[in-house]
This record gives sequence, C-alpha cells and structure tokens, in this order.
Amino acid sequence: MKLKDKVALLTGGSLGIGKATAFLFAKEGAKVVVTGRTEKRLKETVEEANRECLEIDYLVSNVTKEDDCKSAVNYIVNKYGRIDILFNNAGVSQGGETHKITTETWDKTFDINVKGTFLMSKYTIPYMLKQGKGCIVNNSSSGGLKALPRLAAYCASKGAVTQLTRSMALEYADKGIRVNAVCAGIIETPLIEGVLSKLKDRKAAEEYFLSLHPIGRLGRPEEIAHAVLFLCDDNVEFMIGTMLSVDGGWIAR
Repeated sequence: MKLKDKVALLTGGSLGIGKATAFLFAKEGAKVVVTGRTEKRLKETVEEANRECLEIDYLVSNVTKEDDCKSAVNYIVNKYGRIDILFNNAGVSQGGETHKITTETWDKTFDINVKGTFLMSKYTIPYMLKQGKGCIVNNSSSGGLKALPRLAAYCASKGAVTQLTRSMALEYADKGIRVNAVCAGIIETPLIEGVLSKLKDRKAAEEYFLSLHPIGRLGRPEEIAHAVLFLCDDNVEFMIGTMLSVDGGWIAR
C-alpha cells in the first residue's frame, strides 16, 4: 500500500497507460480520480474497477480547456480535501512528414500534450504549495528525448514536455513538490493502434517500431504504470527533474 490515503488525479485515465496507472494506484491505496473527454469510456473504466473491488471516480474534462482543468482540480480538492499526486497523462500522436502536417494537427498535438500538461499543473500546484508537499509526473516519451521521422509534431510536443518538467522541477524542488517525467518507448495502447491504423504499410511500421527496442517487443501499459508508481513513492524523494526512460533499451543505443 505505497499510496495509502494519497489522493491522485490522472488525466487521460480511461485507456492505455492512464487506465493501468489508475488501477495500480487504487490497488496501492490511493483515492483516484480519472479524467477524459469521453464519458462512456470513463464509465466503463470505473465499472471495470468496481468489479475488481477498486474505488475509482471519474470526471469528464478536456485538458485543452482552462476552465475544465481548474474545475477538475477543484473537484478533487473539494471531495478529498487535498491533492497529493498529479499524473499528466493525456496525450495524442498523429504522424506525417513535416511539410504535410496540417496546422490543425500541429495545434491539436500541442494543445493536448503541452498546454494540457501546463494547465493541469498550473491549477494543482497552488494546493500542493499550501500542503507543503506534492508529486507531479508528466508523461513525456522517448520521442521527447530522441527524434523520429514523420512524427515531428509529436516529438516537438514531447520535447516541450521534457523541458517543462525540468523547469517545474527546479522551481518547486525546495518547496516540497517533486516533478518528474516518465519517458516510455512504444507501448501497446489504443494511441499506437490509432497511429498504425492510418498508415499505408502497417506491417512495415510494426517491424520498424519493434526494431527500435533491443528487448525485441513493445511495452505494456502496466509496465509504465509501475514506473509512475515508483516516481510517486515517498521513498524516492531525492528524484527530482528526472526523465525516467522505460523503453526496452531504445535510448541506450
């Protein structure tokens, strides 16, 4: 019960890494609230959690909308009286060569991946400052550390998340708030499935993705969830501003 009585807010919590992390947090004793844009998926996630005797709450919220971010943080604080953990997980990835990326796609990618991380942090941090303690984990990516072709918008946005994480970490290190990021390799999630489904040569793309990882396979959401849990553990309070790579050896190359 590493998170016993801790209060955690997770964005993008109905699928993939967010869902796996929410379930793990609940198993470790945390009071968990997940947010997302689609109520149907959120309800399904909560119902599945209930079948496993896990208590998870949800809130329909869009991280690109400032009022939604503010309301989500206020909701969890009003319900539980505090917020101990924020996992900025909501993200999107759309491929395409730079000269073919539409402005709409570029803006959407940055709105969700970067602006959403900023806004949720902006409204969470004041409460953590009052508490004198808190933990924020941002979902960056191996793509935020190492470039990939035909994913310029995604890599640029995750690079921004990486630097945002470092800046935040420095700002609040002496105020009891730890800020770190998890940098996952390619994980078997609906996000990656969405990318693959839009490609002309899916098989070639799958082989390329596999070739990036010396371990010889893609990652699983649960593996990233355990890395996020590690970053939120009070026993690793000396970890600040860390980009924790969980990537099957990709970045080591």
